Amino acid sequence: MAHRGPPRAPKGSGPAARARSPGAPPPPPPPRSRPLLLLLLLPAACGAAGRSPEPGRLGPRAWLTRSPPSPPAGRALPGGGDDWQARGAESGTRGPNLGLGADGGPAAGQGRWARAAPGAGAASPAQVSLISTSFVLKGDATHNQAMVHWTGENSSVILILTKYYHADMGKVLESSLWRSSDFGTSYTKLTLQPGFTTIIDSFYICPTNKRKIILVSSSLSDRDESLFLSTDEGTTFQKQLVPFSVETLIFHPKQEDKVLAYSKESKLYVSSDLGKKWTLLQERVTKDHVFWAVSGVDADPDLVHMEVQDVGGGFRYVTCQIHNCSDQTLTAPFAGPIDHSSLTVQDDYIFFKATASNRTKYYVSYRRNEFVLMKLPKYALPKDLLIISTDESQVLVAVQEWYQADTYNLYQSDPRGVHYALVLGDVRSSRQAEGDVLIDILEVRGVKGVFLANQKVDGKVMTLITYNKGRDWGYLRPPSVDMNGKPTNCKPPDCHLHLHLRWADNPYVSGTVHTKDTAPGLIMGAGNLGSQLVEYKEEMYITSDCGHTWRQVFEEEHHILYLDHGGVIVAIKDTSIPLKILKFSMDEGFTWSTHNFTSTSVFVDGLLSEPGEETLVMTIFGHISFRSDWELVKVDFRPSFSRPCSEEDYSSWDLTNLQGDRCLMGQQRSFRRRKPTSACVKGRSFTSALQSHVCECRASDFLCDYGFERSPASESDASKCFANFWFNPLSPPDDCVLGQTYASSLGYRKVVSNVCKGGVDLQRSPAQLQCPLTPPRGLQVRVLGEAVAVRPGEDVLFVVRQEQGDVLTTKYQVDLGDGFKAMYVNLTLTGAPIRHRYESPGVYRVSVRAENMAGHDEAVLFVQVNSPLQALYLEVVPVIGINQEVNLTAVLLPLNPNLTVFYWWIGQSLQPLLSLENSVTTRFVDTGDVRVTVQAACGNSVLQDSTVVRVLDQFHVVPLRFSKELDAHNPNTPEWREDIGLVVTRLLSKETGIPEELLVTVVKPGLPTVADLHVLLPPPRPTRKRSLTSDKRLAAIQQVLSAQKVSFLLRGGLRVLVAVRDADTGSQGLGGGGGYWAVAVLFISGLFAVGAFILYKFKRKRPGRTVYAQMHNEKEQEMTSPVGHSQGVQGAIQGEEFIDDELDSQTLGNRSGVVLSINSREMHSYLVS
Repeated sequence: MAHRGPPRAPKGSGPAARARSPGAPPPPPPPRSRPLLLLLLLPAACGAAGRSPEPGRLGPRAWLTRSPPSPPAGRALPGGGDDWQARGAESGTRGPNLGLGADGGPAAGQGRWARAAPGAGAASPAQVSLISTSFVLKGDATHNQAMVHWTGENSSVILILTKYYHADMGKVLESSLWRSSDFGTSYTKLTLQPGFTTIIDSFYICPTNKRKIILVSSSLSDRDESLFLSTDEGTTFQKQLVPFSVETLIFHPKQEDKVLAYSKESKLYVSSDLGKKWTLLQERVTKDHVFWAVSGVDADPDLVHMEVQDVGGGFRYVTCQIHNCSDQTLTAPFAGPIDHSSLTVQDDYIFFKATASNRTKYYVSYRRNEFVLMKLPKYALPKDLLIISTDESQVLVAVQEWYQADTYNLYQSDPRGVHYALVLGDVRSSRQAEGDVLIDILEVRGVKGVFLANQKVDGKVMTLITYNKGRDWGYLRPPSVDMNGKPTNCKPPDCHLHLHLRWADNPYVSGTVHTKDTAPGLIMGAGNLGSQLVEYKEEMYITSDCGHTWRQVFEEEHHILYLDHGGVIVAIKDTSIPLKILKFSMDEGFTWSTHNFTSTSVFVDGLLSEPGEETLVMTIFGHISFRSDWELVKVDFRPSFSRPCSEEDYSSWDLTNLQGDRCLMGQQRSFRRRKPTSACVKGRSFTSALQSHVCECRASDFLCDYGFERSPASESDASKCFANFWFNPLSPPDDCVLGQTYASSLGYRKVVSNVCKGGVDLQRSPAQLQCPLTPPRGLQVRVLGEAVAVRPGEDVLFVVRQEQGDVLTTKYQVDLGDGFKAMYVNLTLTGAPIRHRYESPGVYRVSVRAENMAGHDEAVLFVQVNSPLQALYLEVVPVIGINQEVNLTAVLLPLNPNLTVFYWWIGQSLQPLLSLENSVTTRFVDTGDVRVTVQAACGNSVLQDSTVVRVLDQFHVVPLRFSKELDAHNPNTPEWREDIGLVVTRLLSKETGIPEELLVTVVKPGLPTVADLHVLLPPPRPTRKRSLTSDKRLAAIQQVLSAQKVSFLLRGGLRVLVAVRDADTGSQGLGGGGGYWAVAVLFISGLFAVGAFILYKFKRKRPGRTVYAQMHNEKEQEMTSPVGHSQGVQGAIQGEEFIDDELDSQTLGNRSGVVLSINSREMHSYLVS
């Protein structure tokens, strides 16, 4: 589309906004102008004029920057033109075309034609002969929108729909349909219903049979809507009434008569006879998230994938067959809810995201297998994830991680789309006003494996290129001279070529970088030379060897069009003033000629060529002023070429990377190009690929596997892949079943679609390992829907999950806390939930114990029967001394308001401690393992976490510190601290020989990042007493830390050293019992008693401030303050003043203790039972 108006404003930074949704109204016109919109419908539009074949994606959409998508209906494009810019020539009365040697008169109808003389260039006047023909759509000057479509290859038919769209009314009031059957030389206005006014909103072309066309018509009253059907490229049409308002149509990708219709009422209909009869498939369907079956992947070609809204307001992914689609026959491939507008079906993959408990998970299904989590590196912690590409059985995603604001990291998957490895970090992104996100990544079409990307580091944006799908990247080489032959004085490493990788505002002209499948190796782009990309500097550069060498061709940005497989390059300046000159090159941009395509300058709205761009005919469409009719100029290059090309007219060129290596993606490839001296036509049958030769495999053909990072180039083992600190490559996979085998990764995987053979095999599989009988680990029990608070009498669905361990031989003992107990087998294998109903209010302890011959695991869940709940992480030192004070901290993300109440269960007690602070202090009087569980309740939202604390009588503590660079990579999450502790423990055990079970590393919250190493004493031997003085383990630890033998790698090859930290109390401490502990306990107990007594006296003196506690036996309970003992009695008295007048109590569960129910508007303190 294009619109008329004042000259456009300068372009802003970042990628341009992408096309609007199909049928969306145009944007408001600029001041003192009226909009004139033009929409091109290319045959790649998946059959829907106005439905873009954009790649699917999660969350905000992103387009892979390759070529402009097929345009959506109603898309507004930039243009220009004010009434002062009109030349005074009225439509149909313009003077003859400029150009020497005009030898003909006007053609029939309202057009004219002329033969244009050649401009200056490499070709001789005898070789260059262009014919320009202009045609005016007379009578449509008031129409402000148009849709243009060239029906397809080997067809001379062009359709143009012009219409007057009233922005305030939001509807089309007038329309005209024009048809050309001679490549745009002349047009005929079609009459669909003689004697009646017909308003056409849009039209759609069948992708498998371009002769079949559907026009969507409406009436001014909005009561009657009809379709006009054609099977002969618009020669004739048949009217068909429809009982609904069409929003968009979707043709079947393989079967030409099957069409889906999405209505304005969010209903989905289907027709199997090209729109003559329609059947309702489903209601409450999400727009733009309906997909036909993918050929070769879905078994049933009549299957439809869709995202629908259920009666409860949630969204689900369902499928159905078009001939049998009802609520009873719907299939839900994924049982749970999904996020709104997240379903994407693309090639071999299906994606969606699901958010629960404030955590978003991304799922993928490969070739319609079960859905699994997409596994990014553990601490990517994505804020946003965009699907960029699914080409060649591989997924390319852009992930915005927890520390990024205006950049994304690029990850590539394995063929199943499950495991992802980093290929490039900090790629620039921009967010558009409508919420779309654009990523500066462009796939160079025509040559597999080549990408361009703009990386933003320290505020500087620089362009990189890769020839092996992201395994290696390099900067673009600058040309040595400019377009005038003067030295550029741009030399690496301080100066390179940088390109803008963004869409044009107008999707029917080229973007800032132009590549085509039909012209491999030919790239034209706008950018600049220097140390970084400059936003408003848009010089034009070209390469004909796929980025190896570049040349400057223009000083300003131009719109580019390739004809005849790149044999002719057409360029028109991107400007806001009217033009009448185009430039063209017949030798891949080495020399350029000019041509006057019209006698009167026009505002160029777009360029159009026959789909496939294999011919030599193009159309320029525009307008002289906003008052004028549409003008279409056909430019025919065919007279310039007298014969088809033969083999003698071609030369060959070899594809190489920046280092000159020919073996790329496992093969050497050669291509053909036309010689500059040959004035011949390549033709439709031309293929540029000449030959290829498979290479032996080398190290550069392999990427780092999932869980591995490449070491920095500064180290001796540069470019080798090492396991990340959170990943253990020797661990069996989660789905490893007893009796099966598995192979651990060596850290490498071959680049997908790399065809090398023999040579080096870095990913060679080691000996197959038997899956061991593993004990159950990671046992979880949760309520379906993530809530752990329900209402009495409400059905509760308990779901049990087991992350690791054998499931076939494991038995599960389930206790739901109200007397219901049962034994299950295959509980986690089937995934079937346990349905239960609690009749009485209270708190119920739900426990699941999983046990097999190798071990056992237990999961505990406390269910409150009164209100819904939420999520939480309990952080506590895993090892503590007997009678030693320990702090239990509940970490909330995000932080909840002051009314959050924390319930603390310690050991097997059903009676919790309550607090308004997110931490409590306690002591453990007995040695052994103690389970601590915490719940955070805020209103009807409750979260829970649980952990086990090991209580010992003696152990050593060694304070540790890390390299200061670790602070920049610290997301300050409990799980990250836990994994850092695990890798330090593993490394220390390896270096000292001390068993891992005797070492516990605890990383402390906050910055700087520090840790404490707990060295546990070995079990006592029966032959002699335990001796601390003779224990040499501390000396061994000190020795390896002093020798800097303990280090690990982070992303980007950053190596982190571990050393002993200076502490006020010394480098070593002994935890455990002592006489001073007993004194401290007695002193604190005394303070507790005094505080309780004063609080009791104070309450008796304040009428109306009475607090009651009730148990099932109705005995009155003593109440004490939860404030710390050091705060004194006054703090307890002040805390009580915020308690509301109404403070009731109710029985907890079935004879389970006390719970306080508080109704308070401003409660900042609370009493603990």
